[in-house]
Amino acid sequence: MNKQIAISAFAGLVIVLALIATTSLSENQASAETTPFPSREKVISVVGVATTSVEPDLLVITFGVENQEKLARDALFANSESMTSIVDAIQSLGISEDEISTSRISIYPIYDNYRDPVTEKYTQELIGYRVTNTISVETSQLGKAADIIDGAVSSGANRVDNVSFTLSPQKQLDVKDDLLGKAVLNAKKKAENALTPLNHKIIGVKAVSLSEFGMPPPTPVFSTSGAFAEDTSFKSSTPVFSSDQDITTTASVIFLIGSN
Repeated sequence: MNKQIAISAFAGLVIVLALIATTSLSENQASAETTPFPSREKVISVVGVATTSVEPDLLVITFGVENQEKLARDALFANSESMTSIVDAIQSLGISEDEISTSRISIYPIYDNYRDPVTEKYTQELIGYRVTNTISVETSQLGKAADIIDGAVSSGANRVDNVSFTLSPQKQLDVKDDLLGKAVLNAKKKAENALTPLNHKIIGVKAVSLSEFGMPPPTPVFSTSGAFAEDTSFKSSTPVFSSDQDITTTASVIFLIGSN
């Protein structure tokens, strides 16, 4: 008798649990059906631009000595003598040793090609060695550009490869920080102007992409196509002046928007 009662009670419990599970499932389905599908976020993508005109604060001059001798040691010695005179002349103008660096030094053989009249074959004959020694001057003393060129050429430099004005690393960093902030603000202003007639507003930021800060090429003010060893009368008699550089950076911003 007790065994039958226990079985009946267990069966009843199973039925009750089944009813509860069914009811819970029905309620969850009903809840899922009544919950609205979340709307997609609204965004606007804008590219902000910032431009500034910057006065260069770094002068870069590249020049050197190129000479040729029959023996390699003679070419090296003559080149070294000339370069020593050039460096001394530049330092006498107030340019420190830290502002002078070697850009390139090379030595290579020079051959004369001719055709043997007997064998009618082309033959190479070693006729000497050419040594090229190039140095760079990087200084904040922009007003000394002409004097540095004159002093170098007068002391033996027979090539001036480049004279340009650019920005020092610290000034580049300062300009970059300032321009990025202005580019983001410009993007925000563009977005606000576009949203006003649409009766929408900015409610957040989804993403920001900053462009790599790129310096424009240094402003060249003087350059030669190569050596001018034969023209020993060369003088940069005209003063050399720097000019401002226009620098631009951009920032792409995706704003979250909503209706007013």
